Amino acid sequence: MSKDSIHHIPTSELKPFREQFTKPITLFGPCSAESEHQVLETALLIAAKFPNNIFRAGVWKPRTRPGSFEGAGDPALQWLIAAGKETGMPVITEVATTQHVEACLKAGIDMLWIGARTTVNPFAVQEIADALRGSGVPVFVKNPINPDLSLWMGAIERLHKAGTDQVFAIHRGFHSFETDVYRYAPRWEIVIDLKTKMPDLKVICDASHISGDPALIPGVAQKALDLDLDGLMIEAHINPAVALSDAKQQITPAVLHTLFEGLVFRKADADDKDFHRKLLELRSRVDSTDDLLLQALITRMNLIRQIGDFKKDKQLTILQIRRWEEILNRQLEHGIGSGLDGVFVKKLYELIHEESIRIQTDLFRNA
Repeated sequence: MSKDSIHHIPTSELKPFREQFTKPITLFGPCSAESEHQVLETALLIAAKFPNNIFRAGVWKPRTRPGSFEGAGDPALQWLIAAGKETGMPVITEVATTQHVEACLKAGIDMLWIGARTTVNPFAVQEIADALRGSGVPVFVKNPINPDLSLWMGAIERLHKAGTDQVFAIHRGFHSFETDVYRYAPRWEIVIDLKTKMPDLKVICDASHISGDPALIPGVAQKALDLDLDGLMIEAHINPAVALSDAKQQITPAVLHTLFEGLVFRKADADDKDFHRKLLELRSRVDSTDDLLLQALITRMNLIRQIGDFKKDKQLTILQIRRWEEILNRQLEHGIGSGLDGVFVKKLYELIHEESIRIQTDLFRNA
């Protein structure tokens, strides 16, 4: 692609985008651009309630198997451009190849996102990053399908290194073989880890893909806001029942408005000296408790080493299943009885038991 064919965004046009990137950032629109009428009507209904929204719609749809609707392709880019001009909303679509990038830059699409199926491929991400070099187009990066934080961070870093200075993350959940109420497991701890490692990164929650069911979207959206994420991506269609892709998880613009009105937007901080004093006191007590907790674990593992020595001398197996069941059941009963979540207690003691097994294994190996 020649430099002349790149759609450069003037600084004057970029300024509104930067102003728009304040909480909550919203990316509302249909899963797919299906027709000029569908795109424009959906955009008008969304803009009426969310004038600062970034209008989203997929133009190329990566499907698991051929034969299903794979997007309207290049012609749909002009539908998005027309809807953006009519409503004043910037428009965004997904890209998976350099050809997609070139078509979007030529058409004048305002922003792009990289989908979960593309994020898993560093080669594809690098090619997209190189194709965007010098364009000034903001890019949103969805998490990879599998819970691999390094891949997600790597995609973001590749874009930064190629000169894209406005890069954002989209949390859309992770594939899991385990039965779950959600379409894609939220795995919020991975998002928290991402924000910890990249504290300046803005992260948006794709509540539609995580939920897979309109009834679950409000809860997922509220959870994202409560975890201080920066915004929401929600799929809205003028008639979800006839949508050509992801019909089951899309909602109407009217339902979207009602949903949004029901959300609670909390602050990350409070201008209250008395509050901060009390919070500091409680956090100090938490820190002291954490120190005691860690010391208790150190003491426990030292005892495990002594037990391991006894087992080694008597040629006993490391795993004593009845003893393990006895510990787990006792602590579950005690924890649940004290108001702790049973799943949390079980996971905690499974980690402790796993470390105990590791310590004793090392002792036996070094015998």
